[in-house]
Amino acid sequence: MKTLRPADLAHEHAISTQAVRNYERDGCLPPAERTASGYRIYTELHASALRTYLSLIPAFGHAGAGTIMRALHDDDLDKALVIIDRGHSQLLRDRETLASVRRAVDHLTDESGYRSALAEETRTIGELAHHLKVTSATLRAWEDAGILTPERDRTTGYRRYGPAEVRDAELAHLLRRGHYRLDHIAAVTAQIRAAGSTEALATALDRWQGKLTDRGVSMLDAAAALSRYRAILRH
Repeated sequence: MKTLRPADLAHEHAISTQAVRNYERDGCLPPAERTASGYRIYTELHASALRTYLSLIPAFGHAGAGTIMRALHDDDLDKALVIIDRGHSQLLRDRETLASVRRAVDHLTDESGYRSALAEETRTIGELAHHLKVTSATLRAWEDAGILTPERDRTTGYRRYGPAEVRDAELAHLLRRGHYRLDHIAAVTAQIRAAGSTEALATALDRWQGKLTDRGVSMLDAAAALSRYRAILRH
């Protein structure tokens, strides 16, 4: 079998020879034999392992890619497949979350949703609870979770919900009906506040869609590389 130097593997991927040695040390590459003088002897097996590991990173992250490669080298295919299955499951959940948020944003930006909310004056906690058909305790729980940040009346100390808070409460109400966790909803409403509008959030969601698509393609590429590498290991 043709032998390769660390520099040969490094050059293909524009990485350092130290990185190649580190990947071997961490079990992402199989152990290399050594010459009498202590130099590593790499082969096409190691080159294929490196290609596979690097293809796994954008699909499953550094930790996941490392776990998959070590599992293969330990002949524990099921352990590797568990990591892969979890990655696909997470991607599916992300897609479902994105679709739900898009529906919620569409609802808030139609004539009867977002625009009407902007036209409303500030509301008390009781008025907002009645509007959403939830309890005041629910709104306080959303506030504790960081979903809502109502202002306080300087005189009475009572909560006052302005148009943006009404918008966020409507979005939270929709997502809760979809069984989304409070911490997830808080992240979404924080994005809306940071973006400044649901229109800006829609642009951010398009970028999120692109990232999910890229990750899905990366999983396809990683699967092909992993299949080829496993075939080499089995011979």
